[in-house]
Amino acid sequence: MGVILTSFLGITLLITLFSFYQARKVARDTSDGYFLGGRSLTGGVIGASLLLCNLSATNFVGMTGNTYRYNMAEIGWETPCAIALVVVAVILLPRYLRRGFATIPDFLEERYDKTVKKWVSILFIICYICNTLPICLYAGAITLNQIFDIPGLFGLTYAQGVWAMVLLIGAIGIVYALFGGLKMVATADTLNGILLVIGGLLVPIFGLLVLGDGDMGAAMTTILNSAPEKLNSIGSESDLLPFSTMFTGLMPVLIYYWGMDQAIIQRALGAKNLKEGQKGVLFAGFLKLLTPIVLMFPGIIAFHLYGAGTIENSDLTYATLVNGVLPKPLIGLFVAAMFGAILSTFNGTLNSVCTLFAMNLYHGKTKDGKPVPEAQVVRVGKICGLIVGVGSMIVAPMIMYAPDGLYAMFQKLNGLFNVPIFTIMVMGYLNKKTPAIAAKVSLIVFIAVYGYTTFFMDLPIYYLHVSGAMFVICCVFMWIMGKVKPTDKVFETKRNNVVSIQPWKYRYEVGTAIMCGVVLTYVALSPIGFAQEGGADMMTGVWMVVGVAITCAVGYLFKKFMARFDRAIYQDEGEETVKAAKTKADYEVG
Repeated sequence: MGVILTSFLGITLLITLFSFYQARKVARDTSDGYFLGGRSLTGGVIGASLLLCNLSATNFVGMTGNTYRYNMAEIGWETPCAIALVVVAVILLPRYLRRGFATIPDFLEERYDKTVKKWVSILFIICYICNTLPICLYAGAITLNQIFDIPGLFGLTYAQGVWAMVLLIGAIGIVYALFGGLKMVATADTLNGILLVIGGLLVPIFGLLVLGDGDMGAAMTTILNSAPEKLNSIGSESDLLPFSTMFTGLMPVLIYYWGMDQAIIQRALGAKNLKEGQKGVLFAGFLKLLTPIVLMFPGIIAFHLYGAGTIENSDLTYATLVNGVLPKPLIGLFVAAMFGAILSTFNGTLNSVCTLFAMNLYHGKTKDGKPVPEAQVVRVGKICGLIVGVGSMIVAPMIMYAPDGLYAMFQKLNGLFNVPIFTIMVMGYLNKKTPAIAAKVSLIVFIAVYGYTTFFMDLPIYYLHVSGAMFVICCVFMWIMGKVKPTDKVFETKRNNVVSIQPWKYRYEVGTAIMCGVVLTYVALSPIGFAQEGGADMMTGVWMVVGVAITCAVGYLFKKFMARFDRAIYQDEGEETVKAAKTKADYEVG
């Protein structure tokens, strides 16, 4: 235990000191400096920070546990994220950076009115306080509690150990977030991201070695032949995530999460220019193709190593596997990376709460009509972050009494906010005549119907199908309102000259390659791939080739379709760029 603790503390301290040193030159008494890292983030930092803010202990604990109990159907929460990130890189991010938005609700004020902006800001904050922050703390607490055996070391009960770790993680995270700002958080994310990838890959590698008695080939043979159905990612309607949701409510949830959730997109909003932002977002898309290896495959290994039902609380599967297969010194390294991931999600989300409250709910003018000083805005944001952080520490331990699996509960709660906000964002772009009242009614009705049907009714259909249906209904309603009662306000996305918005010329090619990776993953982990009796065969290869060919064709058509919209976005990006755009093709690549 001493070796584990020493390596853990040493690595954590080094990363903290280096991150503080890197962030020292960024002014943290201004809104841009504190909330957006001075708009200085580069592609590598953005990509790593996006991934690490997403990969909290919630993912490791929840997804590994669910895979141990069921199959790989929950891969839908991971692999299709790569497609969502492509959409964010080529469609949403250029529009955000062109206008210089600091928060997503800024767009809603510009498109609808201040009331919609405030409503959505409040929804974001409620979601973070009641869901994201407490679940992040709880998942981290039970992981560290199990690995370090806190109850055994200090003579505590399991519940007391969870409370102790929640308070410790929360206290460190609050100090980290309030005094470091986004620049320090993003720098630490990059380092912790490298460690997490290394540590995350070490768990399945050593797990295979233990399962195969030193022979990884024998372990893979066991996995492919003993229970191939565990590898199936095409979930049925009775699974935790049916594949059919890809065509109803899943993709709106994923695009919202990566492109509209303030805690996530804030990393990309802090990009030094559009080119770096697009590189970072697409880099995160590539990394998402690898996450099932570190999040879900350990659950398959644990199933074969320990047997079905041996681990009574499936949320403890990942910690059990780490303690069982990793050498002690490497456990310290991995726990340091895991601790960094916990802090990343907590810090990033807390920073976003500060941003939303200070910029959208507090920021305004003094009694004499002058703008509120920047330093005062930042100070108020920090006070809000402190209150929210303490509140989430109180709520977090209560999650141990939740009846569902951790990750399933997390996604159901998110559904109260994500697709409703996505709906009014999408219609705000697609229909410039939709009035603000339509957005307000859609938010209220969507949340009410989803909440009632998901938490108070026993519907025979999956809850994401409800989200998909409500998305269509609300979009139709908002479109009709745009015809019946069109707004007098003409919406235009103006250029704010905050950063350069010259695009990365390889964004479509890289995006198409990422989408091909998604298709290959689903084919491989399906009843026509390794999940069939006897494993993959020649027809699996044929289906892979067909899938890649179709995806490349779709990518080519998507690039052509986006050319006209790209010209409208990039047309005033400097005289040299405009003069160089002699043909559509020349302009399209910037």
